[in-house]
Amino acid sequence: MIGDVKERSRMLEERYADRKRSILVIGLSVHSCPVEVREKLAVPEAEWTQAIDELSSYPHIEEASILSTCNRLEVYVSALSWHMATLEIIDWMSQKSGMTHALLRKHLFVLQNEDASMHLFRVASGLDSLVLGEGQILSQVKHVMKMGQAIDQFGRQLTALFKQAIVAGKRVRTQTGIGAGSVSISSAAVELAEKKSNLFRLKDANMCIVGAGKMAKLLIKHLNSKGCSSIHMVNRSEERVKNLQKDFPDVTLTYHSLDEVARCIEHADIIFTCTASKVPLINKSTIGSLPSADKGKLFVDISVPRNVAPCVGQLTTVVVYNVDDLQEIVAGNKEERSRKAFEAENIIKEELKNFEAWQDSLQTVPTIKKLRAYAETIRMSEFEKCLGKVGNDLSIKDKKAIEELSRSIVNKLLHGPMVHLRGDGPSSSCRDEILENMHAVERMFDLNSESLSMGRRVDARTGQAR
Repeated sequence: MIGDVKERSRMLEERYADRKRSILVIGLSVHSCPVEVREKLAVPEAEWTQAIDELSSYPHIEEASILSTCNRLEVYVSALSWHMATLEIIDWMSQKSGMTHALLRKHLFVLQNEDASMHLFRVASGLDSLVLGEGQILSQVKHVMKMGQAIDQFGRQLTALFKQAIVAGKRVRTQTGIGAGSVSISSAAVELAEKKSNLFRLKDANMCIVGAGKMAKLLIKHLNSKGCSSIHMVNRSEERVKNLQKDFPDVTLTYHSLDEVARCIEHADIIFTCTASKVPLINKSTIGSLPSADKGKLFVDISVPRNVAPCVGQLTTVVVYNVDDLQEIVAGNKEERSRKAFEAENIIKEELKNFEAWQDSLQTVPTIKKLRAYAETIRMSEFEKCLGKVGNDLSIKDKKAIEELSRSIVNKLLHGPMVHLRGDGPSSSCRDEILENMHAVERMFDLNSESLSMGRRVDARTGQAR
């Protein structure tokens, strides 16, 4: 079985050997896909590695990465064939979500190469966010990059892509100020609660937050700015709530376990939910036995998958909002940030050119290998002639010294051409010049002739000798 897989992989490598790898992104986001679909495809951080392993096991996918947030699920791959990889990714999504290919296609977007790179750069810059210019997404892209360093399938292409996206995101935020005064998902949730609550002031409400992660921390920050000084916190771990208390000494955070969630809801006016649970934590049975109140309870669920079951919204004394309902809040301060987004697009185009220049430099890798193989052919031939003339008079130490000398001479002679082929000298060449150098080297050394196959045979022989 393993032998069959290796043979199929070898055959695919040979088939696509001369083709440039495609960068592909397939995904869905808050802009075109409702939360009830997004939550079926959400990938918790603890499952990222498994998801990448599954994607990379498909024959046309060489590298893979996942960007999964409350507003989007995007799969980035380096593919041998973009068409076949597209079908493979949709197949993976279908198996994960239980949705048919046809239903998935209604919500998915597919971007290739330059468009795919541009998309990630815009995402990292906050230009594709529900909240235009928000900064949390850049942190999430950085985290994907950090996690990817420990995963083999997050290879050279995706590493370079995400690095350049982070550079673009940083430049956009520092040079345009697009994040100044913008709202985040958490602050928008607080604004929505303030707008929809029938209480005059938020600080008069009994607050409850289910969850104690990064989103909860931001919720506390924005609630505190509205004058809230006491919040009931429901979470699995008390330790996290204690850590949050250290960050907000002016706010009294009261811890409750998940078993006490019904009692906390009973005494709360506004309940925010923001956990990573795969299943709803709050449903009709959780609050169905609560006594009726004069004023309805307000739930703001910013989790994906949702923490509050849709059926809860059917109760007459309860109003439930989810992350898709934040649109009306974020639209308010969008005009000024839209002007800054125009400036940001120019920065993104610059960083895209830098990334494409790096990609183009990879075209010279086969030429570099051919040149080294050609040089190794000559070195080995001359080294063996030398040994033949000298005979057996040389000691093993002397033979080794001569061979090291021959390798050193070859490496020094190749250094100049290699610098110009890679474009990594003191004055980095433009990509047109690099490609011109590549074609010149191939012509001068006739690297497309039989010398190449001869060099491969030498490589194989020296590899066996080692």
